[in-house]
Amino acid sequence: MASLQASNFLVSSSSKLIHAAISVPKLPSIRFSVQKVPTKKLSEELNTRDGFINTIPVEKNVIRTPLLQENSSVSMASVQLYAILEAVADRVEMHSNVGEQRENWNTLFLNSINMITLTAATMAGVTATGGAGISLLGLKLASTLLFSAATGMLVLMNKIQPSQLVEEQRNATRLFKQLQNQIQTLLAVGSPSKEDVKDAMEKVLALDKAYPLPLLGVMLEKFPESLEPAVWWPKNQSQKTNQEKHFNGKVERNGWTEELEMEMREVVEVIKRKDSEDYERLGNKALNINKVLAKSGPLLTGIAALGSAFIGSSNGPWAAIVAAVAGALASAVNSFEHGSQVGMLFEMYRNNAGFFKLVQESIESTLDESDVEKRENGELFEMKVALQLGRSLSQLRDLAKKSSYSRIEGSPIEEFASKLF
Repeated sequence: MASLQASNFLVSSSSKLIHAAISVPKLPSIRFSVQKVPTKKLSEELNTRDGFINTIPVEKNVIRTPLLQENSSVSMASVQLYAILEAVADRVEMHSNVGEQRENWNTLFLNSINMITLTAATMAGVTATGGAGISLLGLKLASTLLFSAATGMLVLMNKIQPSQLVEEQRNATRLFKQLQNQIQTLLAVGSPSKEDVKDAMEKVLALDKAYPLPLLGVMLEKFPESLEPAVWWPKNQSQKTNQEKHFNGKVERNGWTEELEMEMREVVEVIKRKDSEDYERLGNKALNINKVLAKSGPLLTGIAALGSAFIGSSNGPWAAIVAAVAGALASAVNSFEHGSQVGMLFEMYRNNAGFFKLVQESIESTLDESDVEKRENGELFEMKVALQLGRSLSQLRDLAKKSSYSRIEGSPIEEFASKLF
């Protein structure tokens, strides 16, 4: 009996011990809430505990919020240039897509009009071989309607000149890509300023004006009186002063010397007398040829439509012969005008003339700046001009010497300034 009581006492004491052990996790000293601990003092609290001394860096040594705010205010010009860069990239894609679309227009218009014209001419020719008593009313009406439709389509095609529109979009895409590369270079190696942002904005707007996307209202004139060089750069608004510059010896500040100025002036003279004049002459020739072809095509299809309308009358087979011959000639004229892309040729000459005008104006505006320190570095400027004209520095200097000698001797220079085109 005593042993049973002893065993009961041991079991009850052990159950109390087990109950005590189980109750240990409920002690309030171990429970804590993360939400009640201030986050800004978390690292300080951990650093003061045993075992965590000098193991976690203090939060305040990593915070750089004032520095970031200062950088963001300083780099506002960079942020604006990035925004302009996104707009330029979007314009590159737009002009590329529109160029592809208008190239399809040129192909589809050319093929459709030629098929319509040749079909109508074939019908007119068939009516000329028809015997007496054969009804030719169906062929007569069909050829007349087809020639009339070809006339209307030719008038529209010659008005908008799809091949010229394609060349405009090609040039716009190339120039916007060039501007895109310039902005990227400025962001990569330079420290942009507000003047850089203003200059980039003006260049974008000038390109938008030079190469518009819409056809209605703002489309470039396809048949001007004479060739005018394309202008896709903003006009220089700063007023240049033409004060005399005094060179101290041979070397001047900022890489400019008297010899370099004379070299640039001679290059401008060669561009004026040879390159610009030659491309304007070729452009005017292409313009005149395109004007004649643009008038001849619809005129011939109109004559063919009138001829086919009089088929079967008392005129005999002559009306059908006139319709067939005029339709064949119209198809040949249309193929020559739009197949050989005479409009694109005129636009190419116009842009080349604009390129030489840009080089000429950039040199003259640089030389008109009286303060040499405000100019672009002379050696860098000379290298850029040489690259634009497809020449080495030695070739550019030789060209300037030849131009100077030819002016002194009174003989025209035979060499062109550009070796690219």
